Amino acid sequence: MPANAEVRLRPVSSRQNALVKELRKAFTQAEPTKDGYIAIEGIRILEEAIRSGLRFQAVFFSEAGRAHAQRLLPQIASHVETLLLPDEVFSSAVATETPQGVAALVKPKDVKLEEILGESDEGLMVIGLAGVQDPGNVGAIIRSAEAFSVRAVLLGEKTVDQFNSKVVRASAGSVFRQPVMRVRLQETTAMLKQRGLRVVATSSHKGRALDEVDLTGPLALVIGSEGAGVPPEILSQADELITIPHSPRVESLNAGIAASILLYEAARQRMRLPKLP
Repeated sequence: MPANAEVRLRPVSSRQNALVKELRKAFTQAEPTKDGYIAIEGIRILEEAIRSGLRFQAVFFSEAGRAHAQRLLPQIASHVETLLLPDEVFSSAVATETPQGVAALVKPKDVKLEEILGESDEGLMVIGLAGVQDPGNVGAIIRSAEAFSVRAVLLGEKTVDQFNSKVVRASAGSVFRQPVMRVRLQETTAMLKQRGLRVVATSSHKGRALDEVDLTGPLALVIGSEGAGVPPEILSQADELITIPHSPRVESLNAGIAASILLYEAARQRMRLPKLP
């Protein structure tokens, strides 16, 4: 390891260190700290945070993971706190049972829905999640949203938070770049309609088939949970219900897969992508 990387690592052995406690609390509560930082861990996720230009408050290495400092520290501003923790102290502060030995406190970018809507044009597309509680599904949807040029992901009531560590991992870093925000979905849906967006909600068993629906123009897609689907109060606001035809042997698709298929089809119609077989 280069000498400068070694020098930057400040040994901390106490679980009561202020930054260690802040890291533990941020992971436990899955929400930003009072200063707006979130907890992340894993080599790839930290590299994505660096690539996304996020601001770092502190980076933590375990003794077992200190070798990663050689690659990561040159990419991180010199004024950022960099701590070296005993393995057991590090493990007590992070979310995974088999950590890679690297974690950090980073500040996500703050984006307002009004800013997104201020860029309104014919290509505007947002996606709302109604009660999607599985973090793997939410992370996958955020990743697909970035892949298919969605302007914002709107998290409605009972949807897991984007700062949940499993959501962050499942998004593969997209959560750092894709605008994601918590909203009151019924109120927001009404406002989107007033702004000229057509609202299309998913349904497992009713509605028009995906390949029959026009998904061009300003659009708000709404995805519900696997169990309950889109709530009735949101369905009543929808301009159209849409379903993905599939074998009757399967009751429904999970929310992450359904959203990704819908987003691909919307992007295909808008960008002349090839049609899925």
